[in-house]
Amino acid sequence: MRAFERFSHRFDWPLFTAIVALLAIGMMNLYSASETSGRSLFAAQMVWLVFGVVGAVATTAIDYRHFYRASGFTYAAGIVLLVLVLAVGKNLNGAQRWLYVGIWLQPSEPMKVLAVLALAKLLHDEGASQSERRHYPLLQILVALLPIVLILRQPDLGTAAVVGLILGSMLVAVRLPAGAFVPLIVAGLISLPLCWRFVLTAYQRRRIVTFLNPTRDPSGAGWQARQALLAIGAGGVSGMGFMRGTQNVLNFVPERWTDFPFAVLAEEWGLFGGLLVIGLYTLAVVRALRIAMDARDRFGSVTAVGVGALIFWHAVLNLAMVMGLMPVVGITLPFLSYGGSSLVTMLGASGLLLNVGLRRVTY
Repeated sequence: MRAFERFSHRFDWPLFTAIVALLAIGMMNLYSASETSGRSLFAAQMVWLVFGVVGAVATTAIDYRHFYRASGFTYAAGIVLLVLVLAVGKNLNGAQRWLYVGIWLQPSEPMKVLAVLALAKLLHDEGASQSERRHYPLLQILVALLPIVLILRQPDLGTAAVVGLILGSMLVAVRLPAGAFVPLIVAGLISLPLCWRFVLTAYQRRRIVTFLNPTRDPSGAGWQARQALLAIGAGGVSGMGFMRGTQNVLNFVPERWTDFPFAVLAEEWGLFGGLLVIGLYTLAVVRALRIAMDARDRFGSVTAVGVGALIFWHAVLNLAMVMGLMPVVGITLPFLSYGGSSLVTMLGASGLLLNVGLRRVTY
């Protein structure tokens, strides 16, 4: 009984509640988005949800110090999978992102968490004194850049940007010397024209140009963003009701179960529904930062920052994309978008976050 009371006291119930609420909203939203399109994806997502919950239970139950010890091996395994994708992965719509390993897997999704763990280990292991810390930034930046480069080669600009923002947030959080970021900033500036010319596909470049000039191709590259904005506007304050949104029912919003689920939600539930979802994401990120501050060691603290950044940047970039504030780059919305790799990764990462919070003192 006392063990259960200690568990209940240390378990982060607000974070757990936010995640469960987002999952429930996501499944309901997916049902509406997929059933109205004639593609029943609900059952498949339920199967992935079961796998994700099992993964979340495992990453919560296993002491996170075991993940610390295995982080180097798991990071290397993730890099190998990214290389295999480029060599023998499935090419779909000009992008090579999928690998068959008994099931179809998108290795860039779990790589986000594996990179967080590897970088957290490096940041934990570095010396406390400034003189010792100067020897670490180059290795940390290398660990951060390697998966980004491999993901860009697929090409997957959106996921590469998310990985960079997550790992960059971790480096900023531990207050590395400002000089440590100079090589990264210089490399980024140099790589921009190279990425534009040799990495981005013609379709991706067209999307960016259309974002800068929305009237350039309203029925082509600009169609998704335009229809998403119309759906959000149609929802008004209180929404049009479940499965009653015209942009959704009439199939005007493409990819609304993966990249644009928020457009469906906002059309059906209006401003109130949109604010509820944004509030739940805010609660999850705030709890992640609280867990980071209370963690009993540096590895747990930086891991919590990384998972919080994972949720934050995915949500912010997807919502910005749907609202026309950035180009359409294929960023999923955590817990709401359809996709097994994304859902299982998010739930596994959430389990890590709960794990660190649960073991903020010896348990």
